[in-house]
Amino acid sequence: MTTKKEFRYFTIFNHQKEEEYLRSRHKEGWKFVRVSGLGVYHFESCEPADVVYQLDYNPQKDAQKLEYLKMFEDCGWSYLQDYAGYSYFCKPAANMRGEERIFNDDSSRTAMMGRVYKGRLMPLFTIFFACLVPQFILNFLGGRYFLAAFMGGLLLAYVGLFAACAISYYKMKNR
Repeated sequence: MTTKKEFRYFTIFNHQKEEEYLRSRHKEGWKFVRVSGLGVYHFESCEPADVVYQLDYNPQKDAQKLEYLKMFEDCGWSYLQDYAGYSYFCKPAANMRGEERIFNDDSSRTAMMGRVYKGRLMPLFTIFFACLVPQFILNFLGGRYFLAAFMGGLLLAYVGLFAACAISYYKMKNR
C-alpha cells in the first residue's frame, strides 16, 4: 500500500478548512491515517470516495472519553485519533442523511471554540507574555538592543496571532 505525508498548517479556528482538506484528499484516493508532529498528515492510497471528516475539541479524561466516543459511534462516525486535544472522526457521505454535522447548531460550534480559546489560547498567552515581556525589558535596560528588538518582534508577532484568533472567536460567537 502506498503512503505519503503532507505538511499543512491550520490555525485553531480553521478546523473546517482542515475537514475540507481531508475530504478532498480522500476524494483523490488518499485516506487520512493520522496527523503527527506540527501538521504532518499521513495518508494511505485507497479507492477515491466521498468521506466526510469532522473534528471536535474535547480533551476528555479516560472514563468520560469512552462515553464520548460511544456517542459518536452510535451516530455512525468512526473515530480516527486524538491530536492536540482534537478528536478526528469520519463517515462515508453515502451513509449521511443530508448535511450532517457533529455540531448541529451555532451554539454548539461556539461552545467548542470557547473550549479551545480557554483551554489553549489563554494559557499560551499567559506563558508567552510571562517569558517574553521580562526578557524584552531586561535586554532593553541592559543595552542589548538587538536582543531587545528580537524579543519585541516576537512579542508583536504573538500579539498579532492572539488578536487574530480572538477576532475569529468573537466573530464566530456573534454569528
